[in-house]
Amino acid sequence: MFKVVDADMRLFLTWDMQGWNPSPKRVLRMIVFCLMALLPVSAMADERLFRLSAPEALIASGVLDYLRPRFSLKTGVRIEIVAPGAEAEIALGNAEGRAVFIGEGATWRMQLRSTHAGAARFADWLTSEIGQRTLTSYEVEGRAPFSLPEAKDEAEVALVFEGNAVQGKALSLRHCGRCHVVSHENRMNAIGSTPSFAVLRALPNWAARFQGFFALNPHPAFTQVADITEPFAAHRPPPIVPVEITVDDLEAILAYVSGVVPADLGAPIEHQ
Repeated sequence: MFKVVDADMRLFLTWDMQGWNPSPKRVLRMIVFCLMALLPVSAMADERLFRLSAPEALIASGVLDYLRPRFSLKTGVRIEIVAPGAEAEIALGNAEGRAVFIGEGATWRMQLRSTHAGAARFADWLTSEIGQRTLTSYEVEGRAPFSLPEAKDEAEVALVFEGNAVQGKALSLRHCGRCHVVSHENRMNAIGSTPSFAVLRALPNWAARFQGFFALNPHPAFTQVADITEPFAAHRPPPIVPVEITVDDLEAILAYVSGVVPADLGAPIEHQ
């Protein structure tokens, strides 16, 4: 291909000197071949350079200057750092995207904004074992300022209940407040050995617990949900004044509980 282009280029340079008048087809062929020769070079150059936007605080930390040459040495792809809001193929920030590391008082998230091949390679590298080891090996004065986020499901599903939350709070105070701390209104009137709604709300399976509370001990002995639970056995009357609610009441309670702020139970116990 390049030999043909060189031949046509020599003819082009000698037109004026020799008075040649090439046909339009020959001129068109020369232009097409020139474009074909240049396009792959442009595409290759584009794939080996992408832009990454990051806040000044993250840039000043030095971690990006530490990561860039190590990634480029491995892949041949260069990274240009730009300010937030500038056009970029990858954005690092605090608001949107996948959590990739923690440091400088924030959780840093990565957002891939295009299908750029080089940017995709960086995203894969940074979340790989090699990239994570590289990140955590960065030190400032003998201290590693960045760590990895805890492994968890990023796509948490928000549970929505259709009941009346205001009514649900009143029902909870009336029925559940005899044993549980439902809110600050009854914090001095509950049984101390029973978990509060805030503590229960902090459990991973809180929704399942509340939806089926009437089947969890000790509730079956004194709880009736209309059209769901069986009547109390004649030889086993409830030991206390029974809790009698409807399905609509339960939906209202669930709607209220979903808005309760979970208690801070601290980090899980680590066994060594």
